[in-house]
Amino acid sequence: MMDTSSEKFFHARLGDIVRRSEQNGICSFSDFLDERQCAEAEKWCLHNTGGLIYKFWGGFPDAERKMLAVYPDYYEEYIMQDFPFRCITFTYRKEDKLTHRDFLGTFMGMRLKRDIIGDIIVGEGITQAFVTDVAGKLILSTVSKIGRTSVKCFGDRPFEMEVKHDFKNISGTVASLRLDCVVSLAIGLSREKSALLIRAGKVEVNHFTAESVSEEVRESDVISVRGYGKFIMSGQTGMTRKNRIHIILKKFV
Repeated sequence: MMDTSSEKFFHARLGDIVRRSEQNGICSFSDFLDERQCAEAEKWCLHNTGGLIYKFWGGFPDAERKMLAVYPDYYEEYIMQDFPFRCITFTYRKEDKLTHRDFLGTFMGMRLKRDIIGDIIVGEGITQAFVTDVAGKLILSTVSKIGRTSVKCFGDRPFEMEVKHDFKNISGTVASLRLDCVVSLAIGLSREKSALLIRAGKVEVNHFTAESVSEEVRESDVISVRGYGKFIMSGQTGMTRKNRIHIILKKFV
């Protein structure tokens, strides 16, 4: 959730990116943006980029952290290869169970800012991370361990990880598709307590703070409840005899 001053500062940064592209006829890039920032930037760009084109990219289609590029139309053919980040591959023994937190902690310990680090995809014996070109050079030249685990770093391997999310299905019935009803089912609290969370600004729908307990939830909407997790509205599966709606939610685990 952005407060008013943070939102103004963020919009000012976006304005700088657009002006650089307009004045110099070049492609201009942001740092890595999180999902909330991407949603806010998309909303802003729809009305403020004029004749310029904009695109978000994080290294693979379902990346959560992405850079924004703003550019004249004649850059369209080259834009995908010009994003100023690279994929760094780390290999290590499969017995060494490293986590996202291990890698991010190492990068933070190097005093790398979060906005120059994109997605970090962890597998068995291999992890791939997207970082800015400058950060990539530093990591390749200095990192030999993540925590206490020895790793080898490569800067020339293509992205090859299978990106998948684990979900827990939550199914049940709701009186309506109002947000307070759906949140109540998702987090297992009463409708009244769910409404209090919404009014307190602790619920987001598609990365924007929910404004009303009565807004309707639609299929594929992403609902985040602070302290309870993130959910996707998977869909409706029917009605009960008492006209309650049977729905399925997917909770990220």
